[in-house]
Amino acid sequence: MKIVLILLLGTAVAFGFVSLASGQRVTVAKGIGVIVVDVQGDFTEWKNGSLAVPGTDKTYVKKVEKSTKALRKAGFLVFATQDWHPGDHISFYTNHPGKKPFEVIRIEGRTQVLWPPHCVQGTEKARILVDNNLFLAVVQKGRDKRFDSYSGFQDDGGQKTEMDSILRRNGIKKVVVYGIATDYCVRATAIDAAKAGYKVIVIEELCRGVAPETSKKALEEMKKAGVIILEKLDIDKIKKL
Repeated sequence: MKIVLILLLGTAVAFGFVSLASGQRVTVAKGIGVIVVDVQGDFTEWKNGSLAVPGTDKTYVKKVEKSTKALRKAGFLVFATQDWHPGDHISFYTNHPGKKPFEVIRIEGRTQVLWPPHCVQGTEKARILVDNNLFLAVVQKGRDKRFDSYSGFQDDGGQKTEMDSILRRNGIKKVVVYGIATDYCVRATAIDAAKAGYKVIVIEELCRGVAPETSKKALEEMKKAGVIILEKLDIDKIKKL
């Protein structure tokens, strides 16, 4: 499977700056990156998404965007993940006759949750709602119809994305992670980042989870994996960690 990586901004990291789409040059905070996870229409209440997560109204999305702009202004390189499924994706209940949304089935020895169709390639609700000019790159995931892909680093079949290589190419050693959903894609991305050797910081106030119980469990699992959980965004603290 070909991994698709969308480069949105030219880099000049070796010289201590990046050039934004506006032509503005911004000083880079060496070694620190940000991963904004799946802030897409189909996951938000704001856009009446098919898999809308509680608490994802317009206010939440604008808070994420404002915070991302602050991190970009502070010199952090910003990346994003984007669910980008083909219409015949294995996780869509509509591709399994007689099945209903959220049923759990077994496929080739693995457990598969059946979701409503979401983030279908080329549709409006697959669009990232945060200003795309903030991102150095967007890594698309879930393109292989055979596997779900919660993590920004690999899918459930073990196929790697370009996330790790692009972070290393840009000298990133510490990553700040937030987005949707705490108990699924944020969790998987943060834990895989930690396994890959990055220092990982999750900003709890900038995440939204599917359910309180599973979100709490996900935060505990992230902590056990060595992820640092900050309740609120604190740029100075992030720099010192």
